[in-house]
Amino acid sequence: MRVTDEAIDRIKQMIVAGELRPGDRLPREADLAARLGLSRNSLREAVKALALIRVLEVRQGDGTFVTSLDPSLLMETMGFVLDLHQDASVLEFFEVRRILEPAAAARAALRMPDDEITAMRALLDDLGDDPSADDQLACDVEFHRLLAIGSGNRTLASIIESLRQPTYRARIWRGLTQTGAVSRSVAEHRSILEAIAAREPEVAQAWATVHIAGVERWLNEAVKLDVDGAPAAPRLASAASPRRLNRSTRVGY
Repeated sequence: MRVTDEAIDRIKQMIVAGELRPGDRLPREADLAARLGLSRNSLREAVKALALIRVLEVRQGDGTFVTSLDPSLLMETMGFVLDLHQDASVLEFFEVRRILEPAAAARAALRMPDDEITAMRALLDDLGDDPSADDQLACDVEFHRLLAIGSGNRTLASIIESLRQPTYRARIWRGLTQTGAVSRSVAEHRSILEAIAAREPEVAQAWATVHIAGVERWLNEAVKLDVDGAPAAPRLASAASPRRLNRSTRVGY
């Protein structure tokens, strides 16, 4: 179990067991971290994730409180499925993204103007070396928007943009709970962009596939469902190493 997931689970168990009731204020951060045997950083990430799905409410200057959500419902909300609705419909949106966005990346490598490439590089540079999950997600949304526009196909860009909202919370949750997700996503964005700048459509497409498939693989593992509601399908192939993505990489598009 990842450290953040463990912290989330321990707070959840306190609520479900009645140690923390709806409307109760959480103990001081240092006290709660010591009680649960967690680092304060892990506890903060857990609180952030639980606030995201409205199990906790952070009131600036006042503390962190359990919401009025019925404790009997908390077990359901903690299965990474508040917005996944106990089915795999969101996986279908990611599957469509995996089909369309690599094609957009390939076309961007052929069509995106140099000034738009410069703007995308500035976007990544402004993010810095150690961004928060929130900052990375904002950058992620803008990066994919610019990438779609750079394909030069307005219809394709519009379809890709329509997929943003249905997958938004899943992407937030991944950034908060999966170890290394933020830094990995930033690195993959840079690889996609460098392939576009080098005018290598096949490499850009390959990296975009790796990028989307990584989120899709995590989500499959998180919800443990396939599109029929059965146990999750076997994992996708591991992400390719950057050194293997070169001019000889062949991905049809």
